[in-house]
Amino acid sequence: MKRSASAVWKGSLKAGVGTLTAPGGALSNTEYSFGSRFASGAGTNPEELIAAAHAGCFAMALSGALGEAGFTPERLDATAEVNFDNVPPKGWTITASHLALQAKVPGIDAATFAEIAAKAKANCPISRALNATITLDAKLA
Repeated sequence: MKRSASAVWKGSLKAGVGTLTAPGGALSNTEYSFGSRFASGAGTNPEELIAAAHAGCFAMALSGALGEAGFTPERLDATAEVNFDNVPPKGWTITASHLALQAKVPGIDAATFAEIAAKAKANCPISRALNATITLDAKLA
């Protein structure tokens, strides 16, 4: 299976602007820029998209792992916060991703939940793709 997305950039690094498009429709000429990446300008940025991908991947992996253990989650509310730091001599790099989770899973105890959540964090494909420290704060509601 292959997935794709495309980027078009016009202009210099600081004054230019780009757009991101993905065939699935989530991104359709979505604007990104130096300001949206390194300040608080309008538009998205690659790191925000990686955070969204990590949160989504983890939630799906956890749902699958819970199902394998005989539990069906009512709700998994996952957030990923990606650290994007200037680390000499590499330059700008993703150094960490912190997953935060609020979960409602009927019939599960805290120890079993923590074990399954840790397994999902380690095994979701985006976690495996990132060369960064990945932490998790998972709570049952």
